[in-house]
Amino acid sequence: MPRYKVTVVGAGMVGGTLAQRLAERDYADVVLVDIVEGMPQGKALDIMEAGPVYGYDSAVTGTNSYEETEGSDLVVVTSGIPRKPGMSRDDLLKTNAGIVREVTENVRSRSPEAILLIVSNPLDAMVMLAHQVSGFPKERVMGMAGVLDSARYRSFVAMELGVSVRDVQGFVLGGHGDSMVPLPRYTTVAGIPLPALLSQERIEAIGQRARNGGAEIVSLLKSGSAYYAPSAAVVDMVDSMLLDKKRVLPSAAYLEGEYGIEGIFLGVPCILGAAGVEKVVEIDLDPQERAALMKSADAVRELWNATQKAMEGQPA
Repeated sequence: MPRYKVTVVGAGMVGGTLAQRLAERDYADVVLVDIVEGMPQGKALDIMEAGPVYGYDSAVTGTNSYEETEGSDLVVVTSGIPRKPGMSRDDLLKTNAGIVREVTENVRSRSPEAILLIVSNPLDAMVMLAHQVSGFPKERVMGMAGVLDSARYRSFVAMELGVSVRDVQGFVLGGHGDSMVPLPRYTTVAGIPLPALLSQERIEAIGQRARNGGAEIVSLLKSGSAYYAPSAAVVDMVDSMLLDKKRVLPSAAYLEGEYGIEGIFLGVPCILGAAGVEKVVEIDLDPQERAALMKSADAVRELWNATQKAMEGQPA
């Protein structure tokens, strides 16, 4: 059976850890791309040298160009810069949009049949841009945020109740950030609905902690941001698509009327398989949940409009 080819663009902490996790899965060869000379090559060699210990045969290639990425089955984009002290929102949007645009153009020319999975922030705007620049069908472009946000949410529920995370099922909808929408009504612990186990006050506190999950880690690290959980979340999605598992995973997908929302990428439950986003799963929402999702959609539209203005050099 031929091995899959997965390209990871950005060899920083998320990209480097992701390349390691994918190599350990042992079903794909990995190409790690970064503009910093020596870094992707060094990390790739280090991962290869762990192969005899862990028992995987994945080939990992580090490169500063896109030639080695030719014919990739799936491309994960993690590149971009974090917001630094003194940097305006416009500057961050313009810089990361420029990076994602350039990466997407290279992917389009060298791997026109690839599935494109965006991790770069601000996520919801960057996946919109990648879809626009690539011209790929909506099924083959998506963003990773929901799996990560749901993992944080499920972790906090398990911590609160003192139970195994394996027994906690739940997910969040909406954009990646302050407007995400946890769904306690659809959250269960070994089949028991969460509202039967916790007070409304504790449930709301857990939801708020999930919204602030990334910022909480940034404040603790002082320098840098999360990479263990984000890279693990990407692998969950890659597994489901390359191995055609048809898992239902919350992903930033392009909506064309689902949930009453049209023309943007937003976090919703999706069936991920060999074709990419094979179906958006619609669930019933009560009026409060629906209002929160619409508010999140408005925040994503505002972010996308600001990104477009920043790229045109206008104040966002």
